[in-house]
Amino acid sequence: MANETTERFLSAEPEVKLVNSFARPFDNAIATARTCYSAKGIITAEQVAALDATEETTRAKRLKQRDELGASLFQAGHHTVFQHAHFQFALSNVSRHFVWNFLHSHPFYNSEQVSQRYVAVKPSVCAVPPLAAEALAVYRETMRRQFDAYDRLCELLFPVASREYFARFRGRKGAAALYEKEIHKRCMEVARYVLPVGTFTFLYHTVNGVTLLRYHRLINQPDTPLEQRVVVGKMVAELLHVAPEYKVVLNEPIPPDETMEHQFLAALKDSGPRATPARARQFREEFDRELGGRVSKLVDFKRDNERLLADAVREVFGLTRAELGDDEAIDWTMNPAQNRYLGDEMNLATHVKMMRAMAHPHYTFRRKLSHSADCQDQRHRMTPASRPALRAYLTDEPDFITPTLLTLDGAEAANQLYRETMEATWDGVGRLRSLGAPDEHAAYLLPNAVSIRYTESADLAALWHKCRMRLCYNAQEEIWRASVDEAEQVRTVNPRIARYLLPPCGLRDLAGQRPVCPEGPRFCGVPVWRLKLKDYCRTI
Repeated sequence: MANETTERFLSAEPEVKLVNSFARPFDNAIATARTCYSAKGIITAEQVAALDATEETTRAKRLKQRDELGASLFQAGHHTVFQHAHFQFALSNVSRHFVWNFLHSHPFYNSEQVSQRYVAVKPSVCAVPPLAAEALAVYRETMRRQFDAYDRLCELLFPVASREYFARFRGRKGAAALYEKEIHKRCMEVARYVLPVGTFTFLYHTVNGVTLLRYHRLINQPDTPLEQRVVVGKMVAELLHVAPEYKVVLNEPIPPDETMEHQFLAALKDSGPRATPARARQFREEFDRELGGRVSKLVDFKRDNERLLADAVREVFGLTRAELGDDEAIDWTMNPAQNRYLGDEMNLATHVKMMRAMAHPHYTFRRKLSHSADCQDQRHRMTPASRPALRAYLTDEPDFITPTLLTLDGAEAANQLYRETMEATWDGVGRLRSLGAPDEHAAYLLPNAVSIRYTESADLAALWHKCRMRLCYNAQEEIWRASVDEAEQVRTVNPRIARYLLPPCGLRDLAGQRPVCPEGPRFCGVPVWRLKLKDYCRTI
C-alpha cells in the first residue's frame, strides 16, 4: 500500500486490532445503494455477494458488477451508503498527541480511552520517535525528567490536596485513611500536566467506513504523519483482511508536499520551515491580550438569539407571537420545570421537535486550555473548533497552564518543581531542534500543560449539553472554568437563555428529580444546585 513506511518508532510498536465489524460491510454498502432503486423491496448483502448463484461464472459476473457499482458510487460522491458499516478497533501503544491531533479531530467517531486523571501512568510508557545519537539521548533524558517529576509531584501535592479535600468533605476527615485513594487521584490529575503529549494510551475507537477511508486519504497531514502512517496503515490492513473488496474505493493518500498545510506554509513570505520565536511570541501576546484574563471569551453571537429561539418554537406549533410570547416560548423550551426532558439523563435535544429550535441560536468563543484539558474538551464533538498545528508552540519560551492546586499555600515546593520541569522540557525541545530533529518528533516532548489557543463555536443545544456536563464540580478543572466563563458571558447578552445553562444537579432540581445529584457515590460534596453562578468556586 502507498501508506507503508520504513520508518519506525523506537518505542513499542502500535498495536491495532479490528475487534468488531459488519459481517459483509462492502456488500452491505452496495445492498443499501441498490435498495434505493429496488422495486422488489430490501436488497440483502447476501444477494449482493451472489451467494445464491449456482454457477461460478454467474457469481464472478455479479461480483464484478458489485465492484464496478461501488467504485462508481464512491467516485460520484455518493458516500452515505458506506457509512452504514462500522469498524471497532482496539488500539494500544499510540500517543495521546496522535489521538488529539488525528483520531479525535473530527466528529465522526466514538472512543473510550484510559483516563490519565484517575489512572497512574507508568514510567517511560511513551512514544520514542526515530532519533539517533545525541538527539535520542536528549529526548530520553527530557522524558525521564518529566516522568520523575510526575511521581514526585504526586507526593508533594498530597498534603495540600488532603487539606482541600477535607475542607470540602468535612465529615470524612475522621476516617481519613479510607479516602487516601481519592485524594491521590486529585494529585495525579495535576501531576499529569508535566507528562509529555507523547505518553501512550490505549482505547477502543469506532468509525464508519467513510471515516476510515478519509483517514487513509489524509494520512500525511501534520502534526503526527509518521504515527498516522503506522497506525492507519494497520487499520486499513485490518479492514482489507476482512473485506478486501474495499480496495476499489481506497484512494491513494495525499502526498506530504501536496497537503494544504504544507503548501500554505511554503507560500508564507519569510516564514522559513519553522516559526520564529518573535512571531510566536507576538501571536501569543495578541491572543492572550484579547482573552482579557478569561479561559474562554465570547467573541461573537447571533444578533437576536432569544427572538430566534422563540420564533422557532412558535413555528413548530404554528403559533403567533400574540398566542405565545418570547418569554413563554423560551421557558417552555429551556426551563426543566416545564420541559422535563431537560432533567433526563439522556440528551434528547436533537430528537424532540420543540428542542430542535435550540439549533438556531449560536455562540463563538476564543479559548485557551492545556493540551490535557483540550483532549477532553474536544470529545464534545458538536462544538467544532479550529485547533492548531503545534508548529507554533515549539518555541524558546515555556508556554503552559498551571492548575489551581499548585498555586495554593502549602504547594510551593510542588510549584517550584513544576516550573523547573517546564523550563527543562522546553530546553530539551530546543536542544532537539538545534540538533536537527524534525519538529514532528520534538513535539512529542511538549507537556500536557502546553497552552492550546483556538476558536470554538456551538449552537445552543450543544452549548447547553456541554454546560450540563462541564459545570459539574467533578468536571476537569480547566473545562469547568471555561464553561463558567461561557455561561457568565452568555448571561450578559442572552439572560433568558443563560439562566438555564446549569450543571446536571441544577437542571434536575428544577425538574423536581431526586436525587438531585446524578453521580451517586461520586457526589462532589457541594450542593451546587443551591449556588448562584457568581458563587461557583473550587480548588480541586
